[in-house]
This record gives sequence, C-alpha cells and structure tokens, in this order.
Amino acid sequence: MSEGRLKSRAFLKWAGGKYHLVDSIQRHLPDSGLLIEPFVGAGSVFLNTDYPSYHLNDINADLINLYKLVKKNSQRFVDDAKSLFVASTNQREAYIALRQQFNQSTDAYERALLFLYLNRHGYNGLCRYNLSGKFNVPFGSYKKPYFPQAELYFFAEKAQRAEFSCTGYQHLMQKAAAGSVIYCDPPYVPLSKTASFTSYAQQGFDLDDQAQLANLAEQAQQRGATVVISNHDTTWTRKIYQLATLYSLQVNRSISQKGATRGKVAELFAVFEPMQAPSSQPVSVLPQKAG
Repeated sequence: MSEGRLKSRAFLKWAGGKYHLVDSIQRHLPDSGLLIEPFVGAGSVFLNTDYPSYHLNDINADLINLYKLVKKNSQRFVDDAKSLFVASTNQREAYIALRQQFNQSTDAYERALLFLYLNRHGYNGLCRYNLSGKFNVPFGSYKKPYFPQAELYFFAEKAQRAEFSCTGYQHLMQKAAAGSVIYCDPPYVPLSKTASFTSYAQQGFDLDDQAQLANLAEQAQQRGATVVISNHDTTWTRKIYQLATLYSLQVNRSISQKGATRGKVAELFAVFEPMQAPSSQPVSVLPQKAG
C-alpha cells in the first residue's frame, strides 16, 4: 500500500523508527479501511501507507499532543517553531534553559513547540524522561539542526485521515474489529539478559507486556483482524508468537551502547492472519468527538 517509490520521512528523530523497514513491513499489511498503530512513534508506517483511515496511539502524551496540534493548524505551528531553529538557540546554555522551560510548562502548545525543538537539538534524537517525569536528554551539539518544514506539512495533510489517542495498547487491541489491520511496534525484547531490560521495565513495557501483547494479537486474530508485530528475532519471541506466521530479516543496527559498533541483527515480523471473514467496514476503535 505504498504511496509512491520515494519514502516519506517523519518530522521527528526517533529511536527504533521504521523508515528503513517500511518496504518490508508493507508486504505484510493487507488492504483494509483502517490501520491501527498502538505504538505509533515517529509514524513512518503511517506516512508510507495509504489506508482510508488511521487510529494512531502512543503512551507518550507529549508526542500525541504534538501530533494533534500539527494536524489542527500546521501553518501556525511551522511559523512559530521556526523561531526555535536559529543560531542563538543552538547553544548548550539555551538548550538547557528551553529544556527547563519545557519541563515546567503546562501549556499544550508551548510544550509541543519545545518538544520538536528538543527532539532536533537533543542528543541523537532521544526521548527520555527521569523518574519525576522530566525530560533529561543532553544537548546534541549539532552544527545546524534541520527544521523539518516539508515533513511537518506532509504529516499535517495525511493526519486529516487519522484519529490520535494516548492510552495503553491493551485498549486498542481489545476493541479492534474484524477487517481492521493492526501494526504493533512495541519496545523490543532485549537481545541479552543484561542489555537493556532495566530501561524497558522503567518504561512500563516488560516481558509480561510482551506476552500480553501476543495474547491480545491472538484474540484480535480470532475476531477477524490482521495483526503484524515487529520485534527482535529471539527464541523467546518465537515462542510467544507461535500462532503467527513468522518472517525473519537481517537488518543493520547499532549493537553497542554508544552506537559506535554496527552489525546485523535479526528482525522478526509476526503476522496473525484473521480467522474470521473480515467485514468491509471495520468499526472504529475510538469514539468520535462532537464539535
């Protein structure tokens, strides 16, 4: 369901983004009236598919707030965000001050502008919060951070087909109707016991969540939905996805903590094909808001 040969980039940097895997993912996504993404992240799959409607969800409230505001008034947002992409704001002291402003702000629009700024000026595009919920990514020291104007406009136009939500993945998986397609890109299972399990657990997505997601995929499959899940290809993921059709792919990825070493890592696509005849018009996951 590609919209052309040239892939569209997200306007955010995002760890684990699927831009380079879009072609492989698309092969497993069937036609439908609705694509649901419980873990939308930067939205590369959304941006490079052509479904009539989308339900895009993420547990990160700042991310979803940003997406809703860009959808509502992209021109105002672009005009205001540009003022944060100048030489005077690309300094460590300015970054720290704006990061503090973001952490203290309760204004949705201000937080959205600063979230984009921090994403593009912070180290490696990371999105990380401390235990108090404060954004704490250090300054990235880039020569001239890119302002993604064209990408923002493209996202805003495409977002007119989308509903956004900030809730747990369980809700969307349980409500998905026959005929809908669900693409799940959860936090990946660590490749070793010491690699990154602690950070996954702190983010609220541990091995129990991994297993629960697989169970919910089986239930959605039984209701007539198609579910595709990306993850690392490990003995454990193959076990929890045993009722799915599995596809493995070797991809280039950083294999050290600092990202200096790159190597091939096995990526797994678990495809749960529907067990019931899908209806032509899947029921919406999210209630439509009045007004």
